Amino acid sequence: MSETVFLTGATGFVGSHILRELLDTGYDVRALHRPARHPERSERCRTANGVTWIEGDLERAGDLVGALRGCRYLVHCAALYSFAPRDRAASYRINVAGTAGLMEAAYLAGVERAVLTSSSATLGHARRSRPADERDYATEDPRDAYHHSKLLQERAAFASRLPVVAILPTAPVGPGDERPTPTGAMIRTFAQGKMFAKPPGDGGMNLVAVEDVARAHVAALERGRAGERYAVGGENLSMDAIWEMLADITGVAAPKRRAPYALALAVAQADALRCRLDANATPFAPLEGVRMARERMFVDDAKARSELGHAPSPVRAALERAVGRS
Repeated sequence: MSETVFLTGATGFVGSHILRELLDTGYDVRALHRPARHPERSERCRTANGVTWIEGDLERAGDLVGALRGCRYLVHCAALYSFAPRDRAASYRINVAGTAGLMEAAYLAGVERAVLTSSSATLGHARRSRPADERDYATEDPRDAYHHSKLLQERAAFASRLPVVAILPTAPVGPGDERPTPTGAMIRTFAQGKMFAKPPGDGGMNLVAVEDVARAHVAALERGRAGERYAVGGENLSMDAIWEMLADITGVAAPKRRAPYALALAVAQADALRCRLDANATPFAPLEGVRMARERMFVDDAKARSELGHAPSPVRAALERAVGRS
């Protein structure tokens, strides 16, 4: 197979696994990376380990038409994943306007179809004990800038002239989450023994091995139906079940106390104020996370299993790889 895929987000957690899966499957890859901080050291196009790296910026997506020419597919995984108040405006510029511009550039370049990495957060939480699925959409709340931007990103992608398939991963876990993602930060905090209380409420979430998410992206290139959304999950777990699993893996005891919701909300609001006053601050208790802590973010991924051949691997093994215990 010598077909070429243009990939964004290849240096991130999920994107790096998609890159590996594309190469293993036999695709040629052109991977976008952001401009270097030191322009004098910049290389606008270089090839390494079978990947052609293209320097560019999603806020200047029109400049990418030339780099997209000759690519059959686009996988758009890049996004600004931040709960920091300072990044609110940037979330919309990059995740929404940047996606619209990239899809238009790909269409003009003759790309055949695109796969968008969306998020299961666009589905919202479980409804009346029914896990969320592709029929569902989260309630729009502009206060939650990141999640709201992902809703608008999906709309921008599907409104483009390019055939688009959307992959909606739940919370990916596994090796290589170096920065880390909010889920990765949660796992790291627990493993370091720095989690002193359980989150409020009896919420839960769906965890999925990041390698499974990568495989689903490649399957979507080949078998996904244009205009469709595919939730890609692993296991629906209560938060208490996740703590128990992590305790068993790491040997670190799970906290016994549960933080009251009112207290957690007050701490998050104070933290948000701190971040607004300090432009360089990063929230340690994001309001978006606290608001979701009481929800069961459970997902039904039957559609991806049926149409894409998605076959989730055990979450426990993925958590072991995430903490380096496999």
